[in-house]
Amino acid sequence: MEVLIFKTNLRYKKHINAIEHHIAKQPGIIKWNVDLKDADKILRIETMNLHPAKIESLVKKAGYNCEELKD
Repeated sequence: MEVLIFKTNLRYKKHINAIEHHIAKQPGIIKWNVDLKDADKILRIETMNLHPAKIESLVKKAGYNCEELKD
């Protein structure tokens, strides 16, 4: 299992709800959350072998920006 961390432009609960349907149906995602209190509106995803580009694509498909934060 690995944890992927992304900077997003999600600002409100309704934005999280908008991406939820895209993320929830993606196989390989174990758990996810968004920290709206963080300046970078961090999206954390626990996954088994899911490429970060796939998450970025899912969030962008919902109409929001998402960029992986690397170590």
